[in-house]
Amino acid sequence: MRYFLKFSYKGTAYHGWQIQPNALSVQETLQKAMHTILRKEISVVAAGRTDTGVHAQVMYAHFEIEMLPYEVDICIFKLNSLLPKDIAVIDILPVAQDAHARFDAKKRTYEYLINQHKNPFYIEGSWYFRHTLDLELMNKAAEILLQKTDFESFSKVHTEVNNFRCKITKAVWERNENSLIFTISADRFLRNMVRAIVGTLINVGTNKITLEEFEFIIDSKKRSEAGFSVPAHGLYLTEVEYDYISNSN
Repeated sequence: MRYFLKFSYKGTAYHGWQIQPNALSVQETLQKAMHTILRKEISVVAAGRTDTGVHAQVMYAHFEIEMLPYEVDICIFKLNSLLPKDIAVIDILPVAQDAHARFDAKKRTYEYLINQHKNPFYIEGSWYFRHTLDLELMNKAAEILLQKTDFESFSKVHTEVNNFRCKITKAVWERNENSLIFTISADRFLRNMVRAIVGTLINVGTNKITLEEFEFIIDSKKRSEAGFSVPAHGLYLTEVEYDYISNSN
């Protein structure tokens, strides 16, 4: 049977999602715990690959097993008891045999959190940026993203993808007391895309570039034209949507 695992993690201690030699990853840590509890070598395929230091409030991955050794609630309890404190299993959901956590995802949403007042409690979960930002201007630039489909300018170079097309359906900045939150939703994201977009929007908000220059950067399809990549620790995957899974699950 095939199952979807719904889980979350704080990415601070990990070199991203994907297993790699000589570095601790979320995937390796999760699979080791599942092997112990489910009594079988388990390989999980996630909805996406987060980079080093990036967090996931919600992530899905699929795996296969002939039969769960316990009831779902007991499996979740046992996994959470074994996993480190920065990874948490939320649910285990039976799905169709051809369901795919990565290819079936219809929409993914990320949030980037900026803290504008130094706060020791937010050091690992947000980027401290004290300079004044023009939020109205940044939102005008963000609206331009919805009109575009090719985002090669914001992709890490030498990445193995067939194309750089994405359909962005939401891109907005909001203020919450001393914090700024950038929310962006799309059908897919390129490597480093959100962090590069945020860095370039920061350049808009500090009046280093104009709205016209921001649009030129997108149309240039050159990563060298775009702004810096903001630090990973402020980035969160917050939602992954599927046709066959209710958001309430």
